[in-house]
Amino acid sequence: MRAVYIHIPFCKSICSYCDFCKFLYDRKWVDLYLDSLNQEITEYYENDKVKSIYIGGGTPSSLSIDEINKLFSILKKINVSENNEITFECNVNDINNELLKTLHMNGVNRLSIGIESFNKNNLEFMNRNHNKKEIFEKIKLCRELGFNNINVDLIYALPTESMFTFKRDVRNILKLGVEHISTYSLIIEDHTMLYYNNVKPINEELDYRMYKYICKKLKKQGYHHYEVSNFSKLGYESIHNLTYWDNEEYYGFGLGSHGYINDTRYENSRNLNKYLKGEYRLNELLVSVQEEMENELILGLRKLDGISINEFYQKFEKDIYKVFKLDAALEKGYLEMRDDKIFIPENKIYVMNEIINMIM
Repeated sequence: MRAVYIHIPFCKSICSYCDFCKFLYDRKWVDLYLDSLNQEITEYYENDKVKSIYIGGGTPSSLSIDEINKLFSILKKINVSENNEITFECNVNDINNELLKTLHMNGVNRLSIGIESFNKNNLEFMNRNHNKKEIFEKIKLCRELGFNNINVDLIYALPTESMFTFKRDVRNILKLGVEHISTYSLIIEDHTMLYYNNVKPINEELDYRMYKYICKKLKKQGYHHYEVSNFSKLGYESIHNLTYWDNEEYYGFGLGSHGYINDTRYENSRNLNKYLKGEYRLNELLVSVQEEMENELILGLRKLDGISINEFYQKFEKDIYKVFKLDAALEKGYLEMRDDKIFIPENKIYVMNEIINMIM
């Protein structure tokens, strides 16, 4: 069963680290954008049943209530399974009673909230407009209005933060008691404010110490480390994101989104004018069997439980040992095998890119 990603490119302010497709919110463009989104879905959606919808951005919560209701009226044409996961991304300072009631009424059952940090200096560095007090108040409000599946994002390894500040962030995020935590080491991407300001990343050793601390601390508090950057309470793993890591098909609708349908990977235009004219696709690539097996490996090894040998054979009718050079990695302890699964051990997951390069 496929999944659906919906991209909303509008933001009330631009974060210093963000390289996603986004624009400052302008009411006059939103209606036009939603109309074009509706046309794209009508043209490309194959009327099949999907297991998840993820509404990301940008900042979906920057839309007005009327605009959000219009978005969900468009999404009604998507046939969603009974045991679905519908996620909506929110900024802390957008959360209020009216927004949460609107989301609940429209079937949203999972929130993803961009907390990023509790520290005032870190938040200023990232150009985020909330504070620690607001975070706790807004999570409490989400609970009061019936949301019991909440993800929060944490960004760490900022040049402005010390190990002490970082540990306080981890401690505070655990106090929230949310079901899912996504943690991201800061990457200074091209064409971001940080890049243009010539900001340099912290050294790799400190980055690794922070990553190890996160893994240890969250695991001790009962979180399941199921993917490189993601931790959940049992049963709250992200259905939508597992679609990517399990190398399954998904639709990507909206400006700059990506999708994988009928053995074709595609990328949508990031040009708003072209998108509004109905020129949705930037490029399409029919994926060969060899490329698909490589994607299966690269994406599957992001998961802590790794890749099923039997499922790989059933999918491709090939022995994974004959496709990739696994023996040396297994001998050196870069890979391990348990029952039917090949996986990167947790103490090596930080260097997974080097491991994958060695295998391929």
